[in-house]
Amino acid sequence: MVKTFYVCSYGGCGSTMLAKSLKIYGNVEHIHSRNPPNKLQYVGLNNGGNSYSEWFNGIEIPENELNDYYVIYIYKNPINSILSRFKNPSHLEHIQIDKNIKLNDVINEKKDLYGISDFYENYTTKKNRNYKIYCVKYEELFDKQNQLSELLGIGKLNLVKNETNRKIEISKYYNKLYKIYKKLIKKIKKNDFIFIS
Repeated sequence: MVKTFYVCSYGGCGSTMLAKSLKIYGNVEHIHSRNPPNKLQYVGLNNGGNSYSEWFNGIEIPENELNDYYVIYIYKNPINSILSRFKNPSHLEHIQIDKNIKLNDVINEKKDLYGISDFYENYTTKKNRNYKIYCVKYEELFDKQNQLSELLGIGKLNLVKNETNRKIEISKYYNKLYKIYKKLIKKIKKNDFIFIS
């Protein structure tokens, strides 16, 4: 049977890059649903579903097919993700957040209005699911990508870092955002490169 990879993230975490490199090894779905279901589901319009192409669609995958599915949750320091993707109202809709939230709203209210901490907890907290979630730390991915390949039972990924230089934005917003996301950032730093939820 062909493997299917679900690459999940809150965006700005290298999920598009990872999804593209996995395509040579099977089917790939790029997912921005903020709540992984307890029983793994198809995505978008697959198998008669009727949801947005990056969301779980409510139709459960039969138990006898689950061994062919690999759910990967990729995450990174939320500040870098915010400065990369969260200015785009369409992206906010994709991750099921009010598209009218602006970066200044987050900074002025000193709250995680983007719901990144909840999104992270939804994927990384062990629950009574009928599948595993492989939680992958973006910051270590390029040096340790062979470990991920081995875990997924595939060949080389050949991932190459290609990030936009955001030094000015980072220097302008980092300290303010750090105060909001400090707890999550510390948690992320302590994580192993890959852990299973």
